[in-house]
Order: sequence, then C-alpha cells, then structure tokens
Amino acid sequence: MLIHRSSVGWIIQAPAKLNLFFEVLGRRGDGYHEIETLMVPIGLYDTLLFEEDSSGQILFECRGNSRESRSQDNIAALGQSPAVLPANRENLVVRAVDLFRRRAGVRRGARVRLIKRIPIAGGLGGGSSDAAAALVAANEGWQLGWPRSELRSLAAELGSDVPFFLADGPAVCRGRGERIVPATIAGNAAFVVVYPPEGLSTAAVYKHCRPASNPRPIEPILESAGRGDWSLVGRLLFNRLQPAARELSVWIRRLEETVSRQDCWGHGMSGSGTCYFALCRHMRHARRVARRLQATGIGKAYAVRASR
Repeated sequence: MLIHRSSVGWIIQAPAKLNLFFEVLGRRGDGYHEIETLMVPIGLYDTLLFEEDSSGQILFECRGNSRESRSQDNIAALGQSPAVLPANRENLVVRAVDLFRRRAGVRRGARVRLIKRIPIAGGLGGGSSDAAAALVAANEGWQLGWPRSELRSLAAELGSDVPFFLADGPAVCRGRGERIVPATIAGNAAFVVVYPPEGLSTAAVYKHCRPASNPRPIEPILESAGRGDWSLVGRLLFNRLQPAARELSVWIRRLEETVSRQDCWGHGMSGSGTCYFALCRHMRHARRVARRLQATGIGKAYAVRASR
C-alpha cells in the first residue's frame, strides 16, 4: 500500500494480491473455512482519494470502465457518468469508513473517490484492498492516530482478506484469513495475470471445494520463495480451490490449457478465481507472455511484479 499526502487530503494506492499457495483445511463452526495461504501484493493498484468533508456525510465516487466498474463493492452504475453518491452500507469502502467513524466516536464527514483498475470477482482481493486503504486514509485524514494493530481488528470485521492488506508485504494467512504472519521473499518475481470474461462467486467456489484429507505443507514454497528460487516456486504453486472453480467455469480449464503452453516457471489460479497467473523469468518475459495471451482472446493480461 502506497500512501501520499495531497493538497486536500490523502491518496492511497491499494494493491491487488496473488495466492501462491492456498490450502483449505476444513469447514469451521462459524460457517467459514479454515485456510492456510501464502499471499503476495502485486503492482496492480486501485487509487483511493480521501478528504474530510464538512457536511458530516460519507460521500463516495467510483470510476472504472467496462466490467471493472461493476461490483457489489461499487455503487456507481455501469455506464453512468462518475458522480458523488451518498453512503451505501453495501459498499465495502463506505462500510470501512463508517465502521471506523463509529468505533472512534467521531462524527466527521469524508469525500472518498475510488479509481478501479483491479479486476473484480477475480480472486485478486481488490475490494478488500480498497477497504484496507479506506481505513488507513480515514485514520490519516481525520488525524486519529490509531496504530495498525487496532486497524487490523476493524479490518477483520470487514472481510477475511482485509487484514492482509494492512501487513504491507507478503504474508502467510491462517484461520479464515485474518491471522497474519509476515513472510520473506527474495528476488524480483514477475507475473502475468489474466482476467477472463467471466467472474466467479467466492461462496459458490467454497461450496464446491473438497477440503484436504491430507493437507499439503506450505513450508517448501515458503523456503523456496525466501531464498529466491523462483523456478522451484513455480513447481510448488498450489490452490485447493482450483478444481472446484474448474467445475463452475469453463474459463478455468481454458486458462490452464492456454497458459500451460507458455514458457513459464509455473501457473495457477489466484484465490477463488477466475484470474489466472503465470510465474515468469523476468519482467521482459512477463510483458512478452502478456502480449501473446492477450492476442489469444482469453482475457485481459497484465504484466506485474510482486511487491515486498
């Protein structure tokens, strides 16, 4: 997460993430699933702009294009001109600002503008990253001075992935995703991320997932990433949700087949899909692969680096 002060408020660059490893250990009594995952932020960002508003209201504006502006986390209608909109409790950014305001016991207003670039319903965590950015922005914009540890407790209430984006780096996430342990990665990992024409419901993917009877250990990929052995990391990429996603979307199989023909170290699905990624040798290689994949019509392709 990149934070900048502007003349009128704060600008936050909210990153997407990839899951390099994702194991589902079982279903919990609270309805969530117990997971163990290695997540890395990547250089694909939404931009959130926050300024205090004297009205005392939370006003929200979202800009995006095509499918990237259509989401339950986006209250601007597709095809509608960007506009300042009143708070909507279904919007995750607005929920984050409102939750922080209530817990802090303040009645201050905010004008929040969001520029969407991270694909939605793709397993890249854009909505969760935006919510984490909103918490950080409100803390700075209202000069409340809350430590990150307290922001993380609010983040866990908003969604399983939201606390990860407050960690500012790679991490192993356990529980339902809210238990965060920073992870070390070495070297400069380069990826191609492909966003197909169809998204998936996270709830539907989990419903079709068969938890592991013999869980795969996370330690081999952690050790390989820690010493920068990315060719080995490519062989260790794993996602327990991928077979379930393949049952629900023809695009997963198409992506597997198309990406496997590229000369990459490894490939897999991020989160609950449908975004699919390939681990490349370097950024020049990633840009070449992205152009080739884009030309196949399989989806929109991005060449990105892992952030540390």
